[in-house]
Formats: sequence, structure tokens, C-alpha cells
Amino acid sequence: MPHVEVKLPIKAPVADAWAAVTRLEDYAAYMENVESVTVLGETESGTRTSEWSVLLKGSVLEWVEEDELDEDRRVMTFTQVSGDLDEFRGYWRVEDRGDGTSVVVFSVDFEIGIPLLADMLNPVATKALRENSEHMLSAIERRITAVP
Repeated sequence: MPHVEVKLPIKAPVADAWAAVTRLEDYAAYMENVESVTVLGETESGTRTSEWSVLLKGSVLEWVEEDELDEDRRVMTFTQVSGDLDEFRGYWRVEDRGDGTSVVVFSVDFEIGIPLLADMLNPVATKALRENSEHMLSAIERRITAVP
């Protein structure tokens, strides 16, 4: 299964980075490649269901995922429950660097679901997801480090 992981050090406190990462419903307002994210609901245990529409290399990718937040560890895991890919799961993590800055990590495993074309499509999809993820992390950085 293809894997993508990107990390970005951010000159912002960990609490600010964590708040930006977990406010999925704000993503479309400041991320060019995110068309929409709608939080559909939340359980008593804190699991959220969110619906996504993301532009990936000129194509719209849509899915519904379950998001589980671990506030203490600052990790938000996600698992696709329906959508365009066969599998899509991973996590966001915000690490405290101890100097008033943080590192945001996005990690995802995915499966396109077309075995006969996997050898050809997986490298292309991996590159596109990596670029998309880097743009998302950069947008988060711009959002929380912008001077008002």
C-alpha cells in the first residue's frame, strides 16, 4: 500500500498549530486544493464524521471519513468510510519542539483499488498526494503565522 508522510516545522506554539489542524471545517477557506470539508456529526466519544471534496491534479476526489482526536497526544487519526479510493487512512500529528515552535506531520496510506493498474497509478498518485499534502501544511503555516 502506498504511503505518504510530510512534515513541516512551524514557528507557532503547539496549541495554535493543533487548533488549526483540527478545525477541518475551515480548510476550504484557506487551502486552494480543498473545495469543501463538512463535519457531519460527532459522537459522545469524540469521533467526528467529515465529508471531503479535494482537487487533486485537476480531478475532484471525494470521500467521507471518521476522525478520532487524541487531545493529549495531539494526534488526529482518520479512516475513509466511503469514497473514491479503495482505502485512505492516516493521521495528523502536532509535535512540540520545546522552543515555542511546533512540527505538523501528515501521514497517509492509500489504495486506489485498481490492481491491474497499480504499478502505473501508484507512483503518480503518491506524487500528487505528497504535493497536495505539502500545500495543505504550508497553508496551515501561513494561516497561523500571518500577522493580523
